Amino acid sequence: MSKTINKVKNFLSKTGKEVFTNKRAKIWWSVILVLVIVLLAGVVDYPGYYDKGVDWVKAKTGIGLPHAYNIPFKLGLDLQGGTHLVYEADMSAIPNKERGDALEGVRDVIERRINAFGVAEPVVQTTEAGDSQRVIVELAGIKDVTQAIKMIGETPLLEFKEENNDPPRELTAEEQKGMDEYNKKAKQRADEAIKKLKDPNADFGALVKEYSDDTSTKAVGGDLGFISKDGAYSSLWGEAEKIEVGKTSDLLETEGEINILKLSEERETAKEVKANHILICYKGAERCETETSKEDARKKIEELKIKVNKDNFVQLAKENSTEPNAAQSGGDLGWFIKGAMVQAFEEPAFAMKVGEISDIVETQFGFHLIYKADERAVKEYRVARILIDKQIKTEILPKQDAWKYTGLTGKQLKRAQVEFDPNSNAPQVGLEFNDEGKQLFADITTRNVGKQIAIFLDGGSIVDTDGDGIIAPGEVYAPRVQDAIKDGKAIITGSMNINEAKLMVQRLNAGALPVPINLISQETVGASLGSESVTKSLVAGLIGFLAVIVFMILYYRLPGLLASLALIFYATVVLILFKLFHVTLTLAGIAGFVLSVGMAVDANVLIFERMKEELKLGKPVGSSVNEGVKRAWPSIRDGNVTTLISCLILFWFSTSIIKGFALTLSVGIIASMVFALLVTKTFLNLVAPWIKNTWWFGVTGKKN
Repeated sequence: MSKTINKVKNFLSKTGKEVFTNKRAKIWWSVILVLVIVLLAGVVDYPGYYDKGVDWVKAKTGIGLPHAYNIPFKLGLDLQGGTHLVYEADMSAIPNKERGDALEGVRDVIERRINAFGVAEPVVQTTEAGDSQRVIVELAGIKDVTQAIKMIGETPLLEFKEENNDPPRELTAEEQKGMDEYNKKAKQRADEAIKKLKDPNADFGALVKEYSDDTSTKAVGGDLGFISKDGAYSSLWGEAEKIEVGKTSDLLETEGEINILKLSEERETAKEVKANHILICYKGAERCETETSKEDARKKIEELKIKVNKDNFVQLAKENSTEPNAAQSGGDLGWFIKGAMVQAFEEPAFAMKVGEISDIVETQFGFHLIYKADERAVKEYRVARILIDKQIKTEILPKQDAWKYTGLTGKQLKRAQVEFDPNSNAPQVGLEFNDEGKQLFADITTRNVGKQIAIFLDGGSIVDTDGDGIIAPGEVYAPRVQDAIKDGKAIITGSMNINEAKLMVQRLNAGALPVPINLISQETVGASLGSESVTKSLVAGLIGFLAVIVFMILYYRLPGLLASLALIFYATVVLILFKLFHVTLTLAGIAGFVLSVGMAVDANVLIFERMKEELKLGKPVGSSVNEGVKRAWPSIRDGNVTTLISCLILFWFSTSIIKGFALTLSVGIIASMVFALLVTKTFLNLVAPWIKNTWWFGVTGKKN
């Protein structure tokens, strides 16, 4: 038995070593790895087919497999539709050395405006051609192109605002008249509802539907559920307490509404206690400001315990308790429920009977005597209501802006620049105003010492204040004024790094030195035209792809077939790379991809021709494959490297459309080299031992 086990172990050990070390086994493992990678890439490229298969399996067997992770292709304007705008910046009033920063400032302002417009993934780029400075804007899927163009072309508005502490204005005579008429009608409706409720057969739910302005409860007869003393409708709780179950209230009128309540049910939920206490604190107790020792405090409370009774408790509390304001309150704690006081205090308070005085109680605040004045059940009431709205002043007046216009804008700002604190070397922003701005700024800072001055660009905060990379509508950047500034020069300090300081300076100067921009080119692609372009591009690419495959198979036979298979794998992997790295596909980009297919074939052609030469010399297929790859590599390398250099130049110096072509072509070239040198070679080495006839490799004769 042991001999048999040893034989099995030796066989498995030998087989395992061969599987992972044998040359043929390595080729098989390489093929399997390629197939797995391509299969996974295919699932991501075309998840619909996989998902349908998963759904079919679940329907037949009940086995639930996960759906594929769907990553959509990122399409350019020419494929998904959108607008391509080119603006030329008028730099005639800007000094030469400041034009680069001014152009970047314009780009930043345009990008902020587009983000506020809600355009998904906009592209804003700057380019210089000779003396011409241009801004290129790509807006994908935008509907209102006219409004976008108007918004982009407006001059940046830089404003310095102060805190608005002005009282709200009074209503105009017309506004007051309108409010009075509205509230008069509301009162009439409420009176009508009350009158109808006096009928013994009145249906409260029907009157809710007829009169109530509370749309959220109309469908349920105005039912608010159970309301508590401290809950959402605490203002109605006290009124509900006065109503008998099954009865309705009179009109309950406040400044903003009129309510009519109906009580349908009540329930007890807890108890609450009304109590007074005498506190004698000592040094070291929480919130105690006396120097009394703990021993003396204990002695004092024991003396009071002997004297106190329910008739003199309040007076002794006023004369002796160390609680703040005890001399006025007499230690009155009002009503409280469990959990409102510390446990050591509330346990005896709830355990005692009404009218009793506790023994000495010690808490972290000191020593206490507690007098329980009253106890009652805490109730909740289930009520329904008819709500009739009234108008109030704040509903009519427009919302008051928290920041007030000061008259100081970018027109008075001469320049902003990055400076450094001479002591800490921390970056800060320096501002300098012209003569008009100097006086305005002096007046503003004089009346706002210790207060904040907010800086707005195009109505929004000039910088992101919460670090999330987005300037939300409610964000405000408002440095605090330390002293009155009368020389027209200010420094903005704070926790900013050099990049944040540069960005702020760029935006300040964009508002101080407005650069006019003129729309010189507009190209709009409709969504239907984009879809048609996608379809035509795919058809053209597929036809070209099939033509290459047919040529390769007819001319190179078996190697051509294997190369075609590798080419399909190559296309699958390249497409997933486009998805994973969010490459924007344009018509030019698709052209680059199709061209890379030709480059991939070119590498295979070089290998096959070198391999045929080796086969004609009578060499075995396996060695011919390796020698063919070895001899073809220098040509493949040099040809692809020169193409990559051209792609790099195109990407670096050209516009976005050409960049897409250069990028997809580069990705395709790199992938094609990998597939030609590794995948095609692996497939050829796999079939080499099985094919002895060189005809299958396109060789009909041998050299002497």
